[in-house]
Amino acid sequence: MATLQGPDGNRVDSAVAAALIELAAELEDDDSVKLLVVTGAGGVFCSGFDDGVDLQLVETMAALAKPTVALIGGDALDEGLELAMALDIRAATAGAQMGMRQLSRGGRLPRFGGTQRLPRLIGPAHALRMILTGATVDGRRALELGLVTYLAENQDQFAVVAGQLIESITSRAPIAARLVKEAVVKGFDMTLGQGIRLEEDLYALLQTTEDRAEGVRSFLEKRKPLFKGV
Repeated sequence: MATLQGPDGNRVDSAVAAALIELAAELEDDDSVKLLVVTGAGGVFCSGFDDGVDLQLVETMAALAKPTVALIGGDALDEGLELAMALDIRAATAGAQMGMRQLSRGGRLPRFGGTQRLPRLIGPAHALRMILTGATVDGRRALELGLVTYLAENQDQFAVVAGQLIESITSRAPIAARLVKEAVVKGFDMTLGQGIRLEEDLYALLQTTEDRAEGVRSFLEKRKPLFKGV
């Protein structure tokens, strides 16, 4: 788990960005790691990035082959929301505020993928409203829009929801999880026929793994599978 912490709402500076990029590279090569979770300390997710943050930070997170989760226990604003949107699944508290207010900061343009990911998640009309007006939405509205997929009413419930979400992902076969992510992410920009062919190719690849054989054995033996990621 990567926990953002620091002054002014866990803003990310160049040093933190470099550490996150290095962490992503390490996790990608570590077969024992099934999931990357990013959260924030002190009841805040992230209020933005300082000038000078490597432009590759968010795209590095988005490019991870392994599943990723953003636990938004508090405000995710500006570049902080751009970071959260680059992760696969977002869980939030009802009171968390989410928005992109870059236009009000000297007329800046979101530059970490926000203008592309937000409309893909909530539709272009809602995305334009948020970006052009700087409007924020709370966790409940974010759930309605599809910006987040898990919601907790308070911090105590959030800890439970987060634990259940993490357990539900890490208990699955890691290779299959990575291939599912590849099929969904890459297939999104393909035609339906191309996406189906990709799915078929990935399914064929999965059949060659030991995890797939273990899944079959555990089902027949009516026991919990012991996946090894190979």
